[in-house]
Amino acid sequence: MLAAISALVWGTADYCGGRATQRGSALAVTVVSQILGLPVLVLCVVLIPGTFYASDLAWGAGAGAAGLFGIVLLYRSLSTGAMAVAAPITAITGALVPMGAGLVLERMPSWLALGGAVCAVAAIALVSLGPRRAGGRATPQVVALALASGGMFGVFFVLLAQTHDDSGMWPLVAVRATSIPLGLLLVALRRISLRLPRAIVPWVVLAGMGDIGANALYLFAAREGLLSVIAPIVALYPVSTVLLALALDKEQVRPLQIAGLGLAATALVLTAV
Repeated sequence: MLAAISALVWGTADYCGGRATQRGSALAVTVVSQILGLPVLVLCVVLIPGTFYASDLAWGAGAGAAGLFGIVLLYRSLSTGAMAVAAPITAITGALVPMGAGLVLERMPSWLALGGAVCAVAAIALVSLGPRRAGGRATPQVVALALASGGMFGVFFVLLAQTHDDSGMWPLVAVRATSIPLGLLLVALRRISLRLPRAIVPWVVLAGMGDIGANALYLFAAREGLLSVIAPIVALYPVSTVLLALALDKEQVRPLQIAGLGLAATALVLTAV
């Protein structure tokens, strides 16, 4: 349940971020949303106290860097126009990396739970399929960027799951203490303004709050369950993004995406048994 709620919140945050990037720089929206989400992080640290471990700060810092570079690489791959190729590759890789790490580092899950994780990976691939756009081709560069992005997201999941169970939300402090300065450095190097149109500020705020909330929920889930099962369920976040786009933007959903939604439901049932 924690993993599923994390996926729901993460997908909602991604939708809000996507709405904001329609009128603002993707990198600026990412950095500003992370800054505006800091009050939620402070609240999490206060309400969920934990023991301060230096090693957990290192894990969190690594996760923060991986997450930020994953976002930058994702935007780079999507900017080519080959979204129907880049999005599924990124999503699948982001689920398979922690799933494989969990199978190696932890005990084997039940066959039903493992089957649910496999269904989740397949669902991620189908749900992430977007409309094909003219001018976007599946070049080796696009595939490489998408694989690298998904790999970074997978590393984020793995590193954050290595923290102590009693460390509270301190690992997330390290995540933001790393990702925000790195983001500001990239903004400075690319000479991008952090000024955003006032109309999109509410979307940016919601994206930032949702992202840190989803991080906290994932951290809880990873401490309670097996990474090989938790990570693929959390990686189902494109489901809520697609559903919101369908409900609010009246976007057309492809038949394969509908099949993916069905597989996602199957995955949740199998992993909950």
